[in-house]
Amino acid sequence: MFAVIGGSGAYDLLAAGLAPAERLGPVQTPFGPSQAIYRLFAFSAHETLFLSRHGERGYELNAASVNYRANLYALKERGATKVLAWSGPGAIDPSLPPGSLVIPDDLLDLTHGRECTFYRGTGLGVIRQWPVFCRWLCRELEGALTELGLDFRSGATYVCTEGPRLETPAEIRAFAALRAHLVGMTLVPEVFLARELELCYAALCYVVNWAEGVRPAEVDPTGLFGGLFGEEEKRAVEAVLAQFPALLTVLARRLESAQPSCRCAEAMARYRREGRIGEDWREWVGDD
Repeated sequence: MFAVIGGSGAYDLLAAGLAPAERLGPVQTPFGPSQAIYRLFAFSAHETLFLSRHGERGYELNAASVNYRANLYALKERGATKVLAWSGPGAIDPSLPPGSLVIPDDLLDLTHGRECTFYRGTGLGVIRQWPVFCRWLCRELEGALTELGLDFRSGATYVCTEGPRLETPAEIRAFAALRAHLVGMTLVPEVFLARELELCYAALCYVVNWAEGVRPAEVDPTGLFGGLFGEEEKRAVEAVLAQFPALLTVLARRLESAQPSCRCAEAMARYRREGRIGEDWREWVGDD
């Protein structure tokens, strides 16, 4: 089963009728309730799930407040094996203007204080993080974007900061010195939690704004991101978001017949071989 985690703007697509959908509602998990899950129709013969990371009616939760563990647990509980996450970061790389589509392949985790594992209080979870994102699912995503004739960049390093505040110019310069391309707040711990539950996980980033200091921007306390997101950026982002329903349709149909060539479903194989876990993944999680 294929699942989509929608980022900023996902609630707008829900409100606009992204596709015929059935609201399944939140799932109660050992980590609290998830965001509401929807079953989408018309994308493929197989079931497609949709979860809006920040809420159903608007930007109700900032990135630092999202219950990532509950969301990933809930999608796995509903049967998801493949997850596409979308995220709207800022561009550190000056060659990635707002509206650019980027498939990241690496990241820097600069978060702190977030619950980043299902296995707290256990000896589990020592898992290699390469490839960071499922390369097979990334290739299928590349194929869907190409099929639609959409421009994109494959391969980039995403810096995940804690938030909710935006970054300082000095921080952005430091990230650039570390050869990062994008800065956002949502892919961590999501990508690591997906690995712990043996889910294929890929991300599609749509650049929303220039990171602080990359381009001059006057302060506007009344605007989104204090003036970093102006009318020009808004038009570019709206244009790319309008392509998402078609993209999800093509990707879901590609995944119907595609056979995974990755090893995401074996991430916990060592622990199974050692007899430390069984086949029921629900019994793996530690104490909250």
